[in-house]
Amino acid sequence: MTFAANLAKSLPLLENGDRLTRNEFERRYHAMPDLKKAELIEGVVYVPSPLRYYRHGRPHAHIMAWLGLYSSATPGVEFADNATVRLDLDNEPQPDALLRIEEACGGRSRISEDDYVEGAPELIVEIASSSASYDLHDKLKVYRRNGVQEYIVWQMAEQKLDWFNLQKGEYIPLQPNESGLICSRVFPGLDLTVAALLAGDLATVLAQVQKSMTTKVHQAFVELLKQRRLGNPPLFEG
Repeated sequence: MTFAANLAKSLPLLENGDRLTRNEFERRYHAMPDLKKAELIEGVVYVPSPLRYYRHGRPHAHIMAWLGLYSSATPGVEFADNATVRLDLDNEPQPDALLRIEEACGGRSRISEDDYVEGAPELIVEIASSSASYDLHDKLKVYRRNGVQEYIVWQMAEQKLDWFNLQKGEYIPLQPNESGLICSRVFPGLDLTVAALLAGDLATVLAQVQKSMTTKVHQAFVELLKQRRLGNPPLFEG
């Protein structure tokens, strides 16, 4: 019998509603290798139901394609899918997607020795079942309090997307411009054609971000990250 199997026999399983410390949450999670996702939010355990294709799997894939294209053209920016994030002693979420600036380039998060994200990534995306989901309530408060600079919630029941930007300790919703784009305040060139995303038109979403990454503002951001890595940031960053 494997170590994990022996440990699982001696530990209670993770259950929705359990109230645990982060250390105990991690111990039980490690003992359940077949469990793909569990989160600790304000000291409470959340274990999601199996995920549906149109309500989660497909939109999740579209978000990952969008972030992946941006990351591939922006050295110093990394993206991840369902990575556990150690935010504080009571909160260890596993967001659907995240985008982070590498620590060497001035990012706010780091990768721990045991391969977890620690601290607040610059951008987090969640695919929520509806506006009643904890993604727009308890989890939103946790991300805001821990300094996640931008937070996107795609609400499937309402077919609505909210993009929040952290300003003076509060999340302010970003609005589409006259072209129907929401533009990141943290990642220059990360523009989103919201109507196309909601319609499942991935080609248009990717074409737009590809176009936005040819702008001078994106090129300046890439140069800024490069100079930060070299320890020689330019005098003016904005």
